[in-house]
Amino acid sequence: MLASGSPRRAALLSEGGFQFEIALPSIAEKFDADLTLRELTMWNAIRKGMAIAQMRPDEVVLAADTLVALENQIIGKPADLSEAAKMLRRLSGRTHEVCSAVAIYRQTSGRSAVFHEVSRVRFRRLSELGIESYLAKVGPLDKAGAYAAQGSGAEIIARIDGSFTNVVGLPMEKTIAELAKFGIQPKTA
Repeated sequence: MLASGSPRRAALLSEGGFQFEIALPSIAEKFDADLTLRELTMWNAIRKGMAIAQMRPDEVVLAADTLVALENQIIGKPADLSEAAKMLRRLSGRTHEVCSAVAIYRQTSGRSAVFHEVSRVRFRRLSELGIESYLAKVGPLDKAGAYAAQGSGAEIIARIDGSFTNVVGLPMEKTIAELAKFGIQPKTA
């Protein structure tokens, strides 16, 4: 059970060979300036996962949260295209962190796993025209930092140190290993 409306997380799990249902948690993601990047993503992932696990206690539930931080300042999702362009200007030519936290639950057995992954992303220097062009191709409003690593991401990203799938929204390397501990394996062709 995927406790997320993110099409990118669903695509990563599908491409990984997993079969799952989607259940959308009816809780808003929280933002608290007193929490670190890791604490905030873990807090949101835990809350999302628990909301669905309480409704589906026999299911293995996976929830995640991904945020971006530049110099320890958290950058969430933009409210509009103007804010998206401003975020890309801030990230231009700089290296930032992307943190995804994952929470996995099976309530009836009392089993849970919570972990996080951090990747470092170096942006190319972006011109105003480059930012406009990129935003015209990518719907930035549902993405932390107003960008996506996949698709047109190569236009703005110079380098990723760490897990690429983490930057997309779900660190598959760790996720696959943790799901296996719950008896969840990808389907083979």
